[in-house]
Amino acid sequence: MITDLSPEQLATYRSSVTAPPDFGAFWDSTLSEQGEIDVRVRERPTNLRTITTYDVTFRGFGGQDVHAWLRVPAAIEGPLPAVVQYVGYGGGRGHELENLFWASAGFAHLQMDTRGQGSGWSLGVTPDEAPSQPQVPGVLTRGILDPATYYYRRLFTDAVRAVDAARSLPMVDNERINVVGGSQGGGMSLAVAGLRRDLAGVVAFVPFLCDFPRAVRVTDAFPYREIINYLAVHRGEEEQVFQTLAYFDGVNFAARATAPALFSVALRDAICPSSTVYGAFHNYAGPKEMKVWEYNGHEGGGILDEENALRFLGPAVTA
Repeated sequence: MITDLSPEQLATYRSSVTAPPDFGAFWDSTLSEQGEIDVRVRERPTNLRTITTYDVTFRGFGGQDVHAWLRVPAAIEGPLPAVVQYVGYGGGRGHELENLFWASAGFAHLQMDTRGQGSGWSLGVTPDEAPSQPQVPGVLTRGILDPATYYYRRLFTDAVRAVDAARSLPMVDNERINVVGGSQGGGMSLAVAGLRRDLAGVVAFVPFLCDFPRAVRVTDAFPYREIINYLAVHRGEEEQVFQTLAYFDGVNFAARATAPALFSVALRDAICPSSTVYGAFHNYAGPKEMKVWEYNGHEGGGILDEENALRFLGPAVTA
């Protein structure tokens, strides 16, 4: 069944989330504190004939090494438009032979690893080097009582710096850097869109991390369930939790974004309820499109989402 509002209600829904007064200052300070990006690139031999793969390392939040795969079409000379891709919850950058779509289409494809995840359904190698504290299993409540210690401060900083890493690569056309992701990766794309002014395009498939207050009231599904479980034990901390989450809400990043964006939403999605996606979509300040999958859950449009993204970003190579 449709798990949230009707299409008619979604058209008029507006999120109640507002940005903290120091939202911009918080993120400006966070990003300005980071040091040199220090990108290191090493070719990863494979038996692929049409794609060349590189193992990339760059310095993310706090100078910690973050890993990524760079895949480029072997037969096309640069500079190439780039896709910086972020991964869904629990996943990492995966195996070097996976996810060949964007390089096959002619893009330089940088797939960022996800600190502290990468064991749920795809491989990862980047730890989250931060002090531990009580949390619900998962990362959604890690450091949640203070924006300065919250997990997504580190991860979103990594995501911004992945764009810097892409910009440093000689095979990349700096005028055509795009960010792409689904679920958690879609939420990360929106965060980067709100923190950068040099993106050519933004793609957010069924984005997670949007409209937190609404999400915990309309779904019991994980990962949002982690917040519910945390507050069920940490009674009385609701105000502090949602004050922290406001600094990381896709609704607030969307209001600062300017690059053209493609969203997708699934009306039978219990993991990222459709109203939370529309909360960010309606607040998005740049040009935007929405693709609705009425009969799908969190898988969204599957390969058709990818096909739509390829159309949206335009051809990597023109005759």
